[in-house]
Amino acid sequence: MEQQSQLERLGLFDARVPRYTSYPTAPHFTPAVGEPVFRDWVAAIPAGAAISLYMHVPFCRRLCWFCACRTQGTQSDEPVRAYAKALLAELDMLKSALAPGVRLSRLHWGGGTPTLMPAEMMRLVAGAVLGAFPLAEGAEFSVEIDPNEIDEARMDALAEAGLTRASIGVQDFDPEIQKIIGREQSFEVTKRAVDMIRDRGIASLNADILYGLPNQNPRKIAESVQKLLALSPDRVALYGYAHVPWMAKRQVMIPSEALPDPYGRLRLFETARELFLADGYDEIGIDHFARPGDGLARAQKAGLLRRNFQGYTDDRAEVLVGLGASSISRFPQGYAQNAPATGAHLARIRDGRFSTTRGHAFTPEDRWRSRMIEALMCDFEIRAEEFIRGHGFDADRLAQVFAPVAAHFGEMVEADAAGLRITPKGRPLTRMIARMFDGYDMAASGHSAAI
Repeated sequence: MEQQSQLERLGLFDARVPRYTSYPTAPHFTPAVGEPVFRDWVAAIPAGAAISLYMHVPFCRRLCWFCACRTQGTQSDEPVRAYAKALLAELDMLKSALAPGVRLSRLHWGGGTPTLMPAEMMRLVAGAVLGAFPLAEGAEFSVEIDPNEIDEARMDALAEAGLTRASIGVQDFDPEIQKIIGREQSFEVTKRAVDMIRDRGIASLNADILYGLPNQNPRKIAESVQKLLALSPDRVALYGYAHVPWMAKRQVMIPSEALPDPYGRLRLFETARELFLADGYDEIGIDHFARPGDGLARAQKAGLLRRNFQGYTDDRAEVLVGLGASSISRFPQGYAQNAPATGAHLARIRDGRFSTTRGHAFTPEDRWRSRMIEALMCDFEIRAEEFIRGHGFDADRLAQVFAPVAAHFGEMVEADAAGLRITPKGRPLTRMIARMFDGYDMAASGHSAAI
């Protein structure tokens, strides 16, 4: 109870802070970064470089009420076919704009529901991507798979294309909770999808599960976690449900009075966390768990864990290019985002233009603040040596940066000549501590609760 009262005093239960999958966060992007800037940044990628490629498919057969992603429903394949055609055109433009010999260190299909595409369309798109940009040695090809929207033919197409990692959304296995959040997906349906993945020799499996859902309690989340553990995923993301109906209009379907209070959310997180740890998973950052042999666990032990728009990653590529509506690219120079609306994106591609409509060019201050935030989110530590050696700090300047954080959070952090560390009891406050290093206005709406 003493620790809970300390967390409450420091604002854990009522603060709204970013998840810091980027810095600055997307609400701070501006139209100053458009297609000409994007083309310049693409042209600066060296010949033979290894980059990451993200492909966004914004369509779903059904719209889950809990989801805040940019998606749209369709019962017909026609919009998907038109979108796939535009993806191929966008891919051709990207290949023409890049120096020769670029390869992929990571290829990820996200959504929406990428597995909504028919098998022949998957083969066409995968063939075009890998024909333009072959996979580098040790590369990963991952796809988000909806267990309700996959069959043997589509699974065969993904396996034949070289899928190495599958990612499934679970959210919760309780039928009552599934109904309330508009995502009915039985354990049997999920297991069938996992069996298809394993039967094809796809060795790596990711799973997402949510805490903080309506009518969720420690017993229910424990039952869902135990069912998930029976599927033996290699890594798990334990995300807190963010109720933001002012941003995601479909969330008005979820009764806010059924949501757990902030103290209940923390209990739900701790219940799930203890079960994953008891089953032998390593804790990765603030909300991921991985088997000891998984790439995330190895990266964490080696001090190479990173954070990007997909969450925690072991990808070391300096460039991530996003294809499709609303996709965000990251370059050493900054961020560039495609037109969020599918229609606007498609119109620009048909005109032979990239659809970049906004973004952010990094300033020198952005670079050191971004790295400090990432270090805290990944390692719970900012090492002084890194910033003295690589960012031009001296000991006095670092002490000035750390002083207000140490003063505010007290025993939740430790600051000395070696750097700043978040203590184990302070780790629930990680996002709030990271916010202290954010130089931008926190009034931007849409940030989720800290826990």
